Amino acid sequence: MRTSRVAKDASKYFDTTSTAVAPRRSTRASLARFAYNNKGDTEVTLGSDIEDAVKTTVTRKRKRTETVTQLAPRRVSTRGTRKTTTTTTTTMKTDVETQVKTEEPTSDADDNAGSGSETKSRPRGRVRKPARKITDATTGVVTVEPPSDWEEMYDLVKEMRLTGPAANAAVDTMGCERLADPTASPRERRFHTLVALMLSSQTKDTVNAEAMARLRTELPPHAPGARPGLTLENMLAVEPAVLNSLICKVGFHNNKTKYLKQTAEILKSKFNSDIPPTIEGLTSLPGVGPKMAHLCMSATNGWGRVEGIGVDVHVHRITNLWGWQSPPSKTPEETRHALESWLPRDRWKEINWLLVGLGQSVCLPVGRRCGECELGLRGLCKSAERGKVLEGKKRRMELKKEEVVVTKKEEDGDEHIKIKKEEVVDEVEVEEKKETDGVVNEMVAEAPSGSPRVKEEES
Repeated sequence: MRTSRVAKDASKYFDTTSTAVAPRRSTRASLARFAYNNKGDTEVTLGSDIEDAVKTTVTRKRKRTETVTQLAPRRVSTRGTRKTTTTTTTTMKTDVETQVKTEEPTSDADDNAGSGSETKSRPRGRVRKPARKITDATTGVVTVEPPSDWEEMYDLVKEMRLTGPAANAAVDTMGCERLADPTASPRERRFHTLVALMLSSQTKDTVNAEAMARLRTELPPHAPGARPGLTLENMLAVEPAVLNSLICKVGFHNNKTKYLKQTAEILKSKFNSDIPPTIEGLTSLPGVGPKMAHLCMSATNGWGRVEGIGVDVHVHRITNLWGWQSPPSKTPEETRHALESWLPRDRWKEINWLLVGLGQSVCLPVGRRCGECELGLRGLCKSAERGKVLEGKKRRMELKKEEVVVTKKEEDGDEHIKIKKEEVVDEVEVEEKKETDGVVNEMVAEAPSGSPRVKEEES
């Protein structure tokens, strides 16, 4: 019996698929392409495989919810068949992925709907941004945007420095600006301020104040009959060993002795026995940096002109703890340039006094008291230690409760007496019960049967 070429190709196809791949589940949709369609929609092309020869349009879309496993590639004789097979597999994967992606938001929405108001009432964290540069797209002008909440932080620190836990810091009474002799001439007061700043490097304010007091009283006079004390003439005439002994408690006193002697000679020869009136002149002196120069220029007992911010270790450290510079500045000079780019000029002098006092009393270099700082308690400091802040909040809540109770008792006079009476009565009753219990135990344990105490209790 003769067989057609189409039948032979079909038999080869079925033999190949039956041996290489496990049999697939036969469904109506998979067998629909082999169905006879008498409506004329089916086109038959001879001379190719049966998948290409019979093209059937399936009207029902198949929903696939399970994972699609790609079968082994079929060996076919033409390139057109490979393209068709690849297209079919890709379409099936796309349908599954689309269905999964559309189901995921639905499940999340159901979960959120079931959770109720918990998701809606979830608080969002406060976004704090550091100082940042902003370029205008039209003009190309670059401006610096200040850090977030900086004014609120500044006002809270000022309040702490005036009436809060940071009040009465060492800098308030022993700062370099306050160590000049008020009875001296303006030129000598400027010299006192410069010497105090030169001695203050790597030295506490208390030690620096003690050294300045010795210089003002014990520095020998430069000539017989001249008054002793801290003057330019006495500094020029004093022996280095004597000067070193007077300032021996400050840090690096050997170097500072040499710097003070050199500075005195420069002031006499170049600046008419007065301190330089410019930042460049001050920084030209040995041992004087930008911080000392700006503080000396802005001091009341200096030149009284604000030309920059005096940034010491406290200002540099605390502003980086707050996150005002991003990335954090590495040197005090970088911090000065960053602050001067956005901080209003009328606060350039005050910020040093604020942050130095805060760093000496609350925001210490070691062992910060975050539980006493308003910035930490209000969530404005990004570096606040959480444990200390929680303890500070608990203490504050306890204090508020005690204040409320005291206020109520003071307002209600009669009720105050009643409350006290009730407390006293309760205490007396408890004490009486304790005493009675003790007597009964003693009687049972020690008293004989015929004692008068037992008769009195029985009666």
